[in-house]
Amino acid sequence: MPIDILMPALSPTMEEGTLAKWYVKKGDVVKSGDVIAEIETDKATMEVEAVDEGTIEDILVPEGTENVKVNSPIAKLSGEGEGAASSPSPLAGEGGPAEQGRMRGLSEPSGKAAAASAEAGAQPLIRPASDRPPSPARGEGQGARIFASPLARRIAAQKNLDLSALQGSGPHGRIIKRDVEGATPGAAKAPASAGGGAATPPRQVQSLAQMGIPDGSYDLVPLDGMRKTVARRLTESFRDVPHFPLTIDLEIDALLAGRARINAMLESQGVKVSVNDLVIKACAIALKQVPEANASYSPEGVALHHHADIAMAVAIDGGLITPIIRAAETKGLAQIATEAKDLAARARTRKLKPEEFQGGTFSVSNLGMFGIKAFSSILNEPQGAILSVGAGEQRPVVKNGQLAIATVMTVTLTCDHRVVDGAIGARWLQAFKVLIEDPITMIV
Repeated sequence: MPIDILMPALSPTMEEGTLAKWYVKKGDVVKSGDVIAEIETDKATMEVEAVDEGTIEDILVPEGTENVKVNSPIAKLSGEGEGAASSPSPLAGEGGPAEQGRMRGLSEPSGKAAAASAEAGAQPLIRPASDRPPSPARGEGQGARIFASPLARRIAAQKNLDLSALQGSGPHGRIIKRDVEGATPGAAKAPASAGGGAATPPRQVQSLAQMGIPDGSYDLVPLDGMRKTVARRLTESFRDVPHFPLTIDLEIDALLAGRARINAMLESQGVKVSVNDLVIKACAIALKQVPEANASYSPEGVALHHHADIAMAVAIDGGLITPIIRAAETKGLAQIATEAKDLAARARTRKLKPEEFQGGTFSVSNLGMFGIKAFSSILNEPQGAILSVGAGEQRPVVKNGQLAIATVMTVTLTCDHRVVDGAIGARWLQAFKVLIEDPITMIV
């Protein structure tokens, strides 16, 4: 019998997406490696390949359809895939051979990055509709299997939680990380919402009408997937992570002079280094000098990262994204400048691969080009810190007891107090200040 091709989860934050384009039509024969569709996620646009051979029996979701839920059927495949589909075997445990043996249809996106993340909560990308696991709400009862991600099971075991008492908020009611992190032993199971929501419902936000704003006095722009995801993640970060800011002023006249000399040397190569590129390099070196600041909190412990993977905030239509300069401490300024320019350009057209914007150990957000003097950013979980960079401007300063003029830039380090306490944050800022104010130290 035909098997369903399901809407894949192409990133850990993806809950729905847009089926932007089909490269196949009903009746087409596909083989492994063929690009069959283009999907727009909350972060990027990616081509998706087939991993099995067969014939496209039907297209269930037309191209251009928005808000397609992850794991919902988008097409039907018949042919080579029918053998595995027609002889379903019992599930042999999560991620076991029996379950993996029935995975058919769509491959992971290019780079095979976070689509396989357990915390994405994704089910096999294609399987017979009758074989899809029921949600815990439908599969309750003595002996019923509980569907939970491996990470959720591990956290539950550490906290001595009864998974059967939890309501999953992942696809098909699957219990995922966020469901167990906020649970306490002995907690009763909350009734499922009509949409199968989390055990603890989110705070209800009033509508504009409830807030006394009359209809017709505004234009309402619908929330796209990216804006919804950004809103949810920043709300969770600001609410759940104990954070604090540390602010210092930096004199950057030497940095600006050094940048002018560097760009004169690189002019023949067509490379231009920005102040932000220098900031990224200085952040990376400072993270190696103060490795305790290059950290992430997890229930299993504090992760101290081997490399400084610097995420840089890039504003795009509908929100923002943070492409990453990997192992920035190992790269020269010309390479950082080239990579940063390329990543920012592809970010604005949503052409980044998942591994180019997922992860990172530290973030930089720079609003100096807009004349913002100082600000404090919200943490980009699971990173332990984010640096907010303001504009460089001429200010009066006191040097050797005398009033003078210097170009000063204010930066604020927002820290996750669970891993980067005040002393660690202060030591990191001291190291960063030396690198910025005396940029020759970046190369010695």
